Amino acid sequence: MFDTSVLAVRRGLSALGLMAWVSALSGCGGLQSVTSALPSVDSLVNPYRIDIIQGNFVSREQAAAIAPGMPRSQVRDVLGTPLLTSVFHADRWDYVFTFSRAGQPPQRRKLTVFFNGDVLDRVESDELPSEAEFVASLEPRKRKPGTPVLEASEQSLKEFAERNPSKAVAAEPAPVPPISNYPPLEPPAAGTTR
Repeated sequence: MFDTSVLAVRRGLSALGLMAWVSALSGCGGLQSVTSALPSVDSLVNPYRIDIIQGNFVSREQAAAIAPGMPRSQVRDVLGTPLLTSVFHADRWDYVFTFSRAGQPPQRRKLTVFFNGDVLDRVESDELPSEAEFVASLEPRKRKPGTPVLEASEQSLKEFAERNPSKAVAAEPAPVPPISNYPPLEPPAAGTTR
């Protein structure tokens, strides 16, 4: 039985050999017809790509907790430190969040708060998910649908015992007698008896 990583390496080496063969034929006139019939390298080698999370996540609940008239310090307590602040736009804070996972479209959200002096004036934002919706979007990749059940039913155990009487498992394991005498961990001290 092969490890899947061994198979992936063998596939990768096969792809490299195929690419070397195609490059050796590069001087031939029929190369274009040969290369169009070959699979792409991406279909042969599937590298692991990490999830990339950048910025400040702001939930729908957090955005609902801020209101015009709040001071900057209170807005910072609710939303966190802004990702972008500008010297040229001192009355504007930008909260940008991106999440990229291989095989899924990237998520990008932006919330901007505007201040008038030290007081919150208005909020502009994209459609924000709730915290529960965001956590659900972070779930690992979907599993294959044919996951087998790993628990045997009473009926399947009976059928197995009928087909294989020599391999039948006892309903209850034999009890293990208690160990009553342990060896000493340390030698007895001088002058003491047991």
